[in-house]
Amino acid sequence: MSKSHTELTDILERGDGILNLTPTWVPRPFNRSGNRLRLHTDDTYAMGMKRGAIVERWFSSITRVETEGASAHEGMSFVNVDGDPTHAVLFEDFVTGLGPELYGGALHGRYGTWPMYSKFYDYNEPLFHHVHHSPEACAKVGVTPKHEHYFFPKQYNNHLGTRPTTFFGFDPSVTRDEVKARLARHEEENTKILELSRAFQVELGTGWYTPAGVVHAPGSLCTYEPQWNSDVMALWENVVGSGEIFGRDWLYGYLPEGHEDDLDAVLDAIDWELNTIANYRETYFRPNVPEQSGDGWKQQWICYGNEYVAAKELTVAPGATANVSDMTAYGCLVVQGHGRIGPLAAESPTLIRYGQLTADEFFVSYGRANGGVTVVNESQVEPLVILKHFAAHESGAPTVSPLQK
Repeated sequence: MSKSHTELTDILERGDGILNLTPTWVPRPFNRSGNRLRLHTDDTYAMGMKRGAIVERWFSSITRVETEGASAHEGMSFVNVDGDPTHAVLFEDFVTGLGPELYGGALHGRYGTWPMYSKFYDYNEPLFHHVHHSPEACAKVGVTPKHEHYFFPKQYNNHLGTRPTTFFGFDPSVTRDEVKARLARHEEENTKILELSRAFQVELGTGWYTPAGVVHAPGSLCTYEPQWNSDVMALWENVVGSGEIFGRDWLYGYLPEGHEDDLDAVLDAIDWELNTIANYRETYFRPNVPEQSGDGWKQQWICYGNEYVAAKELTVAPGATANVSDMTAYGCLVVQGHGRIGPLAAESPTLIRYGQLTADEFFVSYGRANGGVTVVNESQVEPLVILKHFAAHESGAPTVSPLQK
């Protein structure tokens, strides 16, 4: 049952402008779990064998998963209101019911909603070469483009999977005709599309921005991924290194009516210029950028340099207290340590059972973010580390990478 504006406000005020969100698990029918999400291994297939292993956890999401068999609210976050999981309230109800009171007038005026979410994806094998359609291609079919940013947290990567190497776009020497010739053999043989791409060994504690329209094959790290509100994609690799095979339906997704079998329409879904730029690392690699600090704490930008999503990493030393203000609302996740965020207990879990509540995920409202949040590390030995994800608009994030300056 939906809550009234007064009830939603009361829940938000009980947390002094901060909501505690429940874990949102997402299965996928491909690849296999890296077992780094801290979900109990007995619960890897808790959403059913047909749905596949739980390999993702989504944060501050009002976006539904676009995979076959997904339930009505799968992928969407819920708010813990009283410690009883059965009483949890859909986060989207807060977004629609409170609007700018929750996420700020600037975002409301620009987008009319909370426009992003973040996730962990945890694949033991590298992912397929795939694309989230360019804004122009998305406009043709009335869907939202998926701009995304990767960050590789050390706390969630006790192992690196089978190939911690990510492929982006195509080598600058590659032509559209070469790619088209490979894709044309999609149903006849292994196209080995990665032979035309370029790869970078990924580095823990750093990240990459991947705009919509760039073909990419992420490496096998557990990845923190702030992204735009979308789950649109098409697969360009028909035989993945792990041996998985993907048919034509995966390649010809989200195309305009009348072009469902048009290979040129498939190629038009990408931004060829972005895929083949010579200085890809200089343009899209994101080393950390210090943002602010105080006695016993520091905060740095970890995702930035685009107009869509941004993220910070806050580290509070053992026994220290940080009073931190941010320019706009944000979702956040405790990835190490324990303490308090505002009046709420905060701790990074060791092991989570499916359906269990946690005290590691929160949403901080616009007013509370502006007014400042008191974060207390109650450990005497371990740092308290929190990842924060923002819509880049009004966040104050750097606009370019230091490598471009």
